Amino acid sequence: MSGWVDSHCHLQVTPEPDALLARAHESGVDWVMCPGIDLATSESAAVLARRHDTVLWSAGLHPHEASAWGRAGDRIAELAENADAIGECGLDYYRNLAPREDQLGAFRAQLSLAAELDKPIIIHCRDAFTDVHAELEGAGLGASAILHCWTGGPRWTKRFRELGVTFSFAGPITYPTGDTVRYAAAEAPPESTMVETDTPYLTPPPNRHEPNEPANVVRVGMALADVWGVEPAEVAVSTSAVAASVFGR
Repeated sequence: MSGWVDSHCHLQVTPEPDALLARAHESGVDWVMCPGIDLATSESAAVLARRHDTVLWSAGLHPHEASAWGRAGDRIAELAENADAIGECGLDYYRNLAPREDQLGAFRAQLSLAAELDKPIIIHCRDAFTDVHAELEGAGLGASAILHCWTGGPRWTKRFRELGVTFSFAGPITYPTGDTVRYAAAEAPPESTMVETDTPYLTPPPNRHEPNEPANVVRVGMALADVWGVEPAEVAVSTSAVAASVFGR
């Protein structure tokens, strides 16, 4: 049986990343992607990846931190040259922790960086589907554009599917309240779908209020298998193959 891939986990911000990585491997996780959310976490992700050949990393600026692009953008761009991907970046109109114009500016800069470096880009989208779709439609990045922790529902899934993007599903697909996400997953093509944990956030039941960890990606995969009506082993094979293709593993 093919092992699993956690396509999005912030191991570098956890107290014991090495222990969590070891536990993930014991649970059948072959490798993981650790995205940065700002300059410090991008740098620490790079350090973690140098210690473990089963860790990939990315450099980027989260929309919550978008106002820092003017100060941190040049250094993040330098890091990105050696990273496996760009991001986590995107738009968040739910919390609005940065002005929308700053979010759009930082997002567009990182989309351009991904195109320039020919690297995948990891995208955060919360209550910003219209603007993210417009930006991706203009960028034309196809499968290199990864919609992480996708929660867009079936209608938006169909619209983004037409752009050829890659979807990644996380803990919400396992929640009792996650019907919208499960309806979305039913519309996501297996050849364009990955699974993730978003460690240390979004822990699946029954440990909902504990910090998440990459080992739990197996639970996400099992929930996706239920939606698709296939065996978990099939989901492990397909999502791992997509991850390897997208990230060039």
